[in-house]
Amino acid sequence: MLKEDGFSYCFDPQKCQSCGGKCCTGENGYIWIDEDEMSKLSRYLDLDIANFKSIFTYQVGVRFSLKEKEYNGGFACVFFNEKDLNCGIYEYRPKQCKTFPFWNYFKKNYNELEKECIGVKQL
Repeated sequence: MLKEDGFSYCFDPQKCQSCGGKCCTGENGYIWIDEDEMSKLSRYLDLDIANFKSIFTYQVGVRFSLKEKEYNGGFACVFFNEKDLNCGIYEYRPKQCKTFPFWNYFKKNYNELEKECIGVKQL
């Protein structure tokens, strides 16, 4: 079980194998990705950074978000693997994804997190 200071819950990453990618799907929203993350991911995908940005991201002010695709009446990250029901770029996923479910938002919205993530448990 993973724990983070300041959070009243823990997380079992082994549950990810059976959840079906709920953290990658659902309502639409921003999936923030920074320049360094885009650079690493574009190299992994063998694309130059300009092509990567035009294919997989859109700009919101000065920031970039990964695009989403329609999925099961909602949305999914463009890199969500619909066959395996998991992240298709797991080793190269953005920090936002790496830090889930330990987001400050969920400190006050645990009930919402519990609906989204089967791996969390109150301490």
